[in-house]
Amino acid sequence: MEKVVGTAGHIDHGKTALVKALTGVDADRLPEEKRRGITIDLGFAETTIGDIHFGFVDVPGHERFVKNMLAGASGIDVVLLVVAATEGVMPQTREHFDISRLLGITSGVVALTKADLADEETIAMARLDVAELVAGSFLEKSPLIAVSSVTGSGIDDLRLALAEAAGAGKRKDNTLAMRLPIDRSFTMKGFGTVVTGTLASGTVTEGDELELLPQKRKVRVRGLQSHGRSLHKVSSGGRVALNLTGVDHSEIERGMTLGAPSVFHYTQAVDAHIEVLPNAARPLRTRQRVRFHIGTNEVLARLQVLNEKAEIPPGGRGFAQVRLESPVVAVAGDRFILRSYSPQVTIAGGVVLDPFAMRYRRREQPTAVARLSNLKDSLGDERELTRAFIQTSGETGITTEELSARLGMSGSVVGDLVAEGVKAGQITDTGVRYVAAAIFPDLRQRTFEAVNEFQKKEPLAKGIPRDVLREKAGARLTEDIFLAIISAEERSGRLTSTQGLIQIAGRSQQLGQKETEFVDMLTRTYSAAGLAVPKASEVISGAVDKTGVSSTDGQKLLRTLLDSGELVKVSDEFIFARAVIDELVARLRSHASSSGDRAIDVAVFKDLAGVSRKYAIPLLEYFDREKVTVRAGEKRVIL
Repeated sequence: MEKVVGTAGHIDHGKTALVKALTGVDADRLPEEKRRGITIDLGFAETTIGDIHFGFVDVPGHERFVKNMLAGASGIDVVLLVVAATEGVMPQTREHFDISRLLGITSGVVALTKADLADEETIAMARLDVAELVAGSFLEKSPLIAVSSVTGSGIDDLRLALAEAAGAGKRKDNTLAMRLPIDRSFTMKGFGTVVTGTLASGTVTEGDELELLPQKRKVRVRGLQSHGRSLHKVSSGGRVALNLTGVDHSEIERGMTLGAPSVFHYTQAVDAHIEVLPNAARPLRTRQRVRFHIGTNEVLARLQVLNEKAEIPPGGRGFAQVRLESPVVAVAGDRFILRSYSPQVTIAGGVVLDPFAMRYRRREQPTAVARLSNLKDSLGDERELTRAFIQTSGETGITTEELSARLGMSGSVVGDLVAEGVKAGQITDTGVRYVAAAIFPDLRQRTFEAVNEFQKKEPLAKGIPRDVLREKAGARLTEDIFLAIISAEERSGRLTSTQGLIQIAGRSQQLGQKETEFVDMLTRTYSAAGLAVPKASEVISGAVDKTGVSSTDGQKLLRTLLDSGELVKVSDEFIFARAVIDELVARLRSHASSSGDRAIDVAVFKDLAGVSRKYAIPLLEYFDREKVTVRAGEKRVIL
């Protein structure tokens, strides 16, 4: 079993010395750290206790380096809160503890260091100080052990306590795709680019192709190590160093992410549930500029608090949208920390609910809050969260790719989860997108009623065009969901679809005697005229005068004949019977086949069609549009 322990505590309270006493490794690696005697950046060490292999992340305690501490805190399983017995709880002790709690760490141990320098009364005071700090938190019942890194007193007890805490911590979810927030990047002679981090999820194997985000650049794992040992594979929770090909060290920096290909996407707006610290100086307000820490990344952001007051008071909780000034990689359930822009102090933390947030108008906020509340209640249960995303996507639905990016899971895993929901009757699969089964009948009914209403208003029409119906049924309906609705309605026998027109099944065109005479007159006139048709305006006005239908109804009836394909509009001036056009096309292709020459000019076309230039030009332009011919200079090629 692999577990990551992160130190937390005030500067000079002995975190690095304690890690060395536990592991034998000095985690201070930088010359500046050696010279100044303080931890500036992340340090790493390892040891094995029983059957648990521990990776230690030693974080800086100085307030100036809290952002470095946060870069290491994201992958922690167990927190080792370090408090010097000689001083008790100090400002950075409180901030590091708040950060650990806000990041959702659930297991830990408290070490009272420098016990060899304090008397029993001082140690007792420090114990009371710590008890007050952790009251009501995940550390309230955790072991509190007095130790000395110099004499070794209490170190064995601390090792046993860490092993017990590791066993009680959260287990890694192996359904998640591989994701590595990068905390260091450097180059090694003879190897090239190397990146390190704590594997947030999934497994990484030598030879894997990965994506570097947010650039979405393909790289390959040439080799991998964990705590200096070359391995073939490392699983989630493990510290790992990856030797990469396909990218130069100078192109990678802390805060970037390596992930399984085609799963993760970057974002610049997330919906979240936020908890403001009780000791925050002021409420968290809409448009407030903050520092957003997620994984190993720190970016500037502005907030939109989703409540009437547009603020969350100190000690309060609420939903908000975080709009980021730079892209990050996030999935639902990711924890983050908010620090004030200036001065830089921790003020809040939260959990990502939807990593791809849409902007909300003020009137949409209650609906948004209800949606986010549904997502929040589903965190921790992959099946429920999958169904919650589908349910809250409404009539627009959601694709497998969109679900994968939100959940941090491969498409195959998401497909299995969706299939369970479909089998249980909770999800409708439209072929490309998924919608909640509960709303699909409403979408079908709305579509049916739109057709019915159209045919009542337009009794002369043969049906409603598909694009018009889609708009009337719901502007947010995607093409695939709309087609799934039509298909379901056709299978049920309620609607029929012919040549792009949708109508109520069994309902025929409601034509009176005058309208029937008008349609018959048009079809007879154009059939008899062949290619020598009169102008369309003359035909229509003549039929209107003889039958007595109104000009408006005459145009509707003409539109019906055109939509049905019985007549063909070649230009604004000329309309032809479909049979006449089809016969001419056959004549053209027969000429091309018999003559062996597919190229014709206007003169040849006039002879073939037996028409004058006034018909030839519109007909050729129509054939060009319909891909019967294609223009080549002054000639056309028959296709």
